[in-house]
Amino acid sequence: MNRADIADLRAEFDKFVQDKCTLDPEANANQNPDAGDKEDEEPVPQFVDALTTKLLAPAHSGVYLSRLDIKRIAEAIDESLPIKERIKMVRALFRHTNSKEFLRTAFDEINRHINGRLLIYQELAEAFPSSKYIFDEQIAKAQKTMRMFDQIVEDFEVIEPTDDPMVI
Repeated sequence: MNRADIADLRAEFDKFVQDKCTLDPEANANQNPDAGDKEDEEPVPQFVDALTTKLLAPAHSGVYLSRLDIKRIAEAIDESLPIKERIKMVRALFRHTNSKEFLRTAFDEINRHINGRLLIYQELAEAFPSSKYIFDEQIAKAQKTMRMFDQIVEDFEVIEPTDDPMVI
């Protein structure tokens, strides 16, 4: 390889870095679909942060929910979500929660996805008995997560727009 080829390659690489790897957030927003928008900055109900922490980490929830899983959950409850980071998708799904019925239907659909994973875990535990204890741990975590959904629905308070927060 001669020096001219290396120089051309270096110039092409430098141009790529300058065009695609900018640190300017506004210029980078067009290139990164996960960069977000103003809607991602809107406040969410209090339980959503705890929910995303527990639900999206397989070490806590026992299962992995992909972007596609979250998209399918939203479609099943007649919601429309763009594909973004999983945290942003869950926040968008629960951002405008205003009733226990919505929460119940959303959590029921999430439970269906989790139960599908649990069936896979049970099949794998039967096929590989020496690994059964690992799958049993994940199943227990998933069941604990599903119980957490019931507690969230139970604790959810509907606040009407006409309620005066100053009235005791």
